[in-house]
Amino acid sequence: MQNQMMYSAPQRSLSNRRIIDTRGQSKRLYQVWKGGNRFFLGGRLIFGPDVRSLVLTILLIVVPVIIFASFISQRLINEFQHHLGKLIVAIPVIFMIYVLCILFLTSGRDPGIIPRSTHPPESEDDGDACLSIDWAGNQGPTSSLPPTKDVLVNGMVVKVKYCHTCMLYRPPRCSHCSICNNCVDRFDHHCPWVGQCIGKRNYRFFFMFVSSTTMLCLYIFAFCWVNIKKIMDAYQCNLWRAFLKTPMSAVLIIYTFIAAWFVGGLTAFHIYLISTNQTTYENFRFRYEGKVNPYDLGWAKNIREIFCSRIPSSHNNFRARVNEDFASSTASLPRGHVLSPEIAKASLTIDMGSKRQAVAADEFEDIQNQIGLERSRSQARHSNWVQKGNWEIMPDMQALPSEFGMEHKGFTDREKISH
Repeated sequence: MQNQMMYSAPQRSLSNRRIIDTRGQSKRLYQVWKGGNRFFLGGRLIFGPDVRSLVLTILLIVVPVIIFASFISQRLINEFQHHLGKLIVAIPVIFMIYVLCILFLTSGRDPGIIPRSTHPPESEDDGDACLSIDWAGNQGPTSSLPPTKDVLVNGMVVKVKYCHTCMLYRPPRCSHCSICNNCVDRFDHHCPWVGQCIGKRNYRFFFMFVSSTTMLCLYIFAFCWVNIKKIMDAYQCNLWRAFLKTPMSAVLIIYTFIAAWFVGGLTAFHIYLISTNQTTYENFRFRYEGKVNPYDLGWAKNIREIFCSRIPSSHNNFRARVNEDFASSTASLPRGHVLSPEIAKASLTIDMGSKRQAVAADEFEDIQNQIGLERSRSQARHSNWVQKGNWEIMPDMQALPSEFGMEHKGFTDREKISH
């Protein structure tokens, strides 16, 4: 009866309304995702938070091809016989479509996001004390969790760091992107031109994009000079007069020259990274300066690893329903109760680089009455630290009261009332 009266209260907080809405209808994972990603088509496409920059990139690719096809093509079609001129004009248009498809595959897919844990793992050192229940409020040196762990990779010891935002030990070569707010497997860099992180699942397409764009720029650059040469021969004029007769050719020559230096230099740099099996992040931080790279298998095997290996499946199913099964896999709740990740996002967000958002104790008590949350304990599984192990951390809701500054007494009293 008390629960019914509480549900009919006219004043409800934002967190309470979210709980009631979640109980009434399930949501999909992308709707409650904590990262800064943008989702389209019902979670089928995932972009970075700076997806708008993708429009500028598309314009920088499409506009020069349109200018080439509109202002340069007519003379080339007339100069070359046997439909060769039409083929010369058609090639950059087809190539442009190919580049846009590769760009779409780079920016519109999961780059290799590692799922977050809902609770910090317990310390694996048997000599240490148990993890303090107010660990989340004291993310300092007093925590019993070591900041790094040693992992064996190809017979060499590699240190992996603990991520305070995702509350897990990152897999080898994984890093947290501050822009997308996700841990990304084999993190290379965040590219603003494609509006997405570059990681294990889209690095191949990123390299294909920059290399294809380089070839497209060189193609237009070369045939603009061919057009200039044809005008100089036809009118018996110098280079300056030829530029005046076809100013768009001059514009495209300057534009593609600058663009080719940019994307061409990027292509050459990534050829070096691929041949030595490095990432941009590792190279810029001199990760293997004076050290042996444990991932370097020789240039032939390194290239084969990037282009001939199978792209791993995504760790996340963004269209999955946030239902009872999902809740039970992320929190120790009684059967029949659902803990929406939206609630976790509203009240349990713990970011190392941002201020911790607390929820008042009385609001938290009201939430517990409405969803009937009972005390539960769950043992966090100790991970087996191998190169391709299971990196997910089982949650422990024991620390939930301390996150909100609650005492166990309040929960005990509620259990007595409910009984």
